[in-house]
Amino acid sequence: MYFVCSDLEGVFVPEIWIEVAERLGIPELKLTTRDISDYDELMRKRLRLLHESKIKLQDIQNVIEQMSPFESAREFLDWLRQRTQVVIVSDTFIEFAQPLMKQLGWPTLFYNSLVVDDEGNIIDYKIRLEDGKKKLVESLSYLNYEVIAMGDSYNDINMLRQAEHGLLFSPPENVVNEFPHFPVAKNYEELKSKFKEILR
Repeated sequence: MYFVCSDLEGVFVPEIWIEVAERLGIPELKLTTRDISDYDELMRKRLRLLHESKIKLQDIQNVIEQMSPFESAREFLDWLRQRTQVVIVSDTFIEFAQPLMKQLGWPTLFYNSLVVDDEGNIIDYKIRLEDGKKKLVESLSYLNYEVIAMGDSYNDINMLRQAEHGLLFSPPENVVNEFPHFPVAKNYEELKSKFKEILR
């Protein structure tokens, strides 16, 4: 019995913070977990930039409303869900994710949440569970599932290590170089081939 745990951003949808950075003109927000492995360090930097630029939650949500999943992402996800159970486990926030989940056909999503004041300013964030991606894989393994995990960034590595099968999807070169033992798929067709090998 297989269960797939997948990252969201970089696998099925563009990086939300990069889109926000480009559309709102704040280049420093382009940094992601592909660049900074310490998630708290990254989020503190983001929160400071939002405060300095007077960017509110609604401003970010307006950008997300205009975003779409990657081409063929919905098709691939539908294909995979016909063959095995899939859960998307992400460091994103529920306040960001819903428009994109709708376009992906409402897959199951494990997420974090934001702390927003009465004026709509993002003042903090709440992690659902420390190292939650890895712990989800541990829990599914305890339930006798063979877990296949896929992601693209530093924050996915513990999840990939914990799974019976770890796959990198279109990762940056620095991640590939640091973790060369994980198979790499550069597009959905390559990813399908790798899943066919595992699931047969």
